[in-house]
Amino acid sequence: MTTLTEATGEAAARETPARRRRRADRLPYLLLLPCLAIIGVLLLWPLGQVVMMSFYKLDSVRQLRGDREWPWVGLANYAQILGDPFFRTVLRNTVLFAVANVVLTMILGTLVGLLLNRLGKKMATFVASCVMLAWATPALTGTIVWKWIFDDTSGLVTWLFNKLPDGLSTALFGRSDWTGYGWFNDPLLFFAILTLVVVWHSFPFIAVSVLAGLKSVPSELQEAARVDGAGPWRVFWSVTFPMLRPVFGILVVLSTIWDFKVFTQQFVLAGGTQDRSTFMLSIYSYAEAFSPPPKYGLGSSIAVILTLILLVVTGVYVRMVLRQEDES
Repeated sequence: MTTLTEATGEAAARETPARRRRRADRLPYLLLLPCLAIIGVLLLWPLGQVVMMSFYKLDSVRQLRGDREWPWVGLANYAQILGDPFFRTVLRNTVLFAVANVVLTMILGTLVGLLLNRLGKKMATFVASCVMLAWATPALTGTIVWKWIFDDTSGLVTWLFNKLPDGLSTALFGRSDWTGYGWFNDPLLFFAILTLVVVWHSFPFIAVSVLAGLKSVPSELQEAARVDGAGPWRVFWSVTFPMLRPVFGILVVLSTIWDFKVFTQQFVLAGGTQDRSTFMLSIYSYAEAFSPPPKYGLGSSIAVILTLILLVVTGVYVRMVLRQEDES
C-alpha cells in the first residue's frame, strides 16, 4: 500500500516546471484578491447603484427605501440634463476651473519642488514639513479658515484693504470702506478665491512628488548641460523634464480628477447651493439630488456624466503619455 508521504512525493515529482511557473504567476493575483474585494465593495458597488438610479425617476426617500416602486425612465434623465442650457454653463465653469487649477497647481508645485531640491537637507526638511501642513489640513477645516480670512466684517483681507489710504483705495478699486463687502457675491471673484483655496491645498503634494522625482535624475546629466552653456530653464526643459515626464503625467491626471470634482471647498465658501451662477458638476449633482424637491435620478445622471468625462480625459492623457514613452 502506498503511504501518504510516498504519494505526495510522487505528485511533486510529476509536477512539471511549466506547471510550477503557472502557479507562481497566479500567486500575485491571489494576493491582490482581498484588496480588489474591498475596492469592489467600497467603490464599484456604490458606483453601480448610482448608475442604476440614473435610469429611474426617484423623487422621495420612500422610493429609495423600497417602500414605493422605482419608475423606469431609461435615458430620459440624461436627455433632460444634456438638453438643459444650464448644464452647458455648469460644464463650462467646471472645465475652465479645472484647467486653471491644474495649470497653477502644477506650476507652483514644480517651482516649490525645484526650490526644495536646491536647499540644504535640514532647510529642505523644514520647508517641506511646513508646506505639507497645507496638504495635511482637511479640506473642510482649511476652507473654513479661508472663509474667515475673507469675512466681510472681521476678516484679514477686509482689514488689510481698510488699512489702505483712502485715496489709493478709491483710485484703484473705486471704494475706500471695505466693511460689508461681499467677497463671494461676484462669480468671477468667487472663482478666484476658490482657485486660491484649492491651489493652496493641492500644490504641496505636487511639490513633494516632483522633489522625489528630482532625486532620481542623475546630476551628471544636469552638470554636463551646464558645462555646455545651458541655463537653468534649458537644463530643466531639455534634461529634467523629459526624465520626469511619467511623474508629471501621473500628477496631471490626479490633479485633473481632483479639480473636476471639487465640492467641499465650493459648498463651504458659497454657503450652500443658493448661488447657481457658480455651480460646477459636483455641486450641481448634489443640488439636483437633495435640494427640495429632491430628484435623485437627475442627480445620479449628472454624477455618471462627470465620471464618464473623467474617464475620457484620463484615458486620453494616459494614452498620450504611453505613446510618448514608446516614441522615446
